[in-house]
Amino acid sequence: MDIGVVGVNHNLAPISIREGVSFTDLQKIEAINYLLDKEIEEIVILSTCNRSEIYIQSKNIKEKIKVVEDFYESFFNSSDVKKYLFSKINREAIEHIYKVTAGLDSIVLGEDQILGQVKDAYDFSMQLGASKKRFNKLFREAITTAKDIKNTTKISQQPLSISYIGVKFLEEKLGSLKGKNALVIGIGKMSKLTMRHLEEENINTIYVSNRSHGKIKEIQHEYKNIVPIEYGDRYKVLNDVDIVISATASPHIVVRYEDMPKIQNKVYMMDIALPRDIDPKINELENVKVYDIDNLKEIHEKNDQKRKELASIGYKMIDGSINEFIEWVDSTHIDPTIESLNDKCLEIREDTLDYIFRKLDLDNREKKIIDKMMTSALKRLIREPIINLKQTKDKGKREEYIKLVEELFEL
Repeated sequence: MDIGVVGVNHNLAPISIREGVSFTDLQKIEAINYLLDKEIEEIVILSTCNRSEIYIQSKNIKEKIKVVEDFYESFFNSSDVKKYLFSKINREAIEHIYKVTAGLDSIVLGEDQILGQVKDAYDFSMQLGASKKRFNKLFREAITTAKDIKNTTKISQQPLSISYIGVKFLEEKLGSLKGKNALVIGIGKMSKLTMRHLEEENINTIYVSNRSHGKIKEIQHEYKNIVPIEYGDRYKVLNDVDIVISATASPHIVVRYEDMPKIQNKVYMMDIALPRDIDPKINELENVKVYDIDNLKEIHEKNDQKRKELASIGYKMIDGSINEFIEWVDSTHIDPTIESLNDKCLEIREDTLDYIFRKLDLDNREKKIIDKMMTSALKRLIREPIINLKQTKDKGKREEYIKLVEELFEL
């Protein structure tokens, strides 16, 4: 099948490695163009807070996997990354794509966000012409199957998003969030979910700070307890809050160690961004404790048993869809034969029509009728052989038929 995946994710690589190999859109374009030049036929790059993975389709797949591994090391100028890279080929790689898309390979089992991220990665690659016939089919099927799994199992309705786990983690540290104050930095999807969960825990005040201050006012009516804070004033409220949750899309630190004021009371900081928003050195300060995505695995393991039970249903659905995809891939091996048959018919049609039109004095209407009849007859001639070829499941028998057709028709 010649399909593979190379990358790092939360299963093997610590956050310090993952954030170092995160792709921007411009870097994706550069990477895709580079790999296409290395004669890799199809490429999709998925880069999220928990994974950086490059999916490829190419001849000599094992050789191309090595090309991608070397690319990671050189592109990100990291000598350590190879120690954390994983690779899979053919059925294992296809299974990985399905599981990732369905959220069955996420820290939060069955989470919804990854489905949109996979779709965006696929669309991005398709627009660049790097996702073609095989990947178009594969990713469409993976996305459709993921939706079917979610509709059938309702796995995503178990409240275990990163934001939810982060809030529950902090609640565990404080005993209760009721009546507490929070600072949320960023107003993206995860931040909005965080504010919802904080309100559910009867938080007192949610100070919200974002680089684009005007955007806070746009969503202020959606929440009861929001107090907008100018981005430059985010450090000033640290002594007024009990918790800080940061989830921006910034490529660099937004809460810096050197800018921190002296903290009078205990403050718990949760960094759910990647690259990280909060300088890990802040952990050295008195009265401050910083946590990040990797710490959330602790509470996740206590809360995902139900999702694991539902995931087993999803795995069975994935197996069925993968088998259908592999059958489709096998069936595409007859495509060159079908194309050659069509070309042969076209050649016969053109030669025959040329002969008839030279011998008979026909007007345009008569020529069109004869052309139509000739085309229809030739299509009928090859229709049954093509249908039988496509319906033959036995791979060995199908190869015999292909060879026989090519010999008989001199294709």
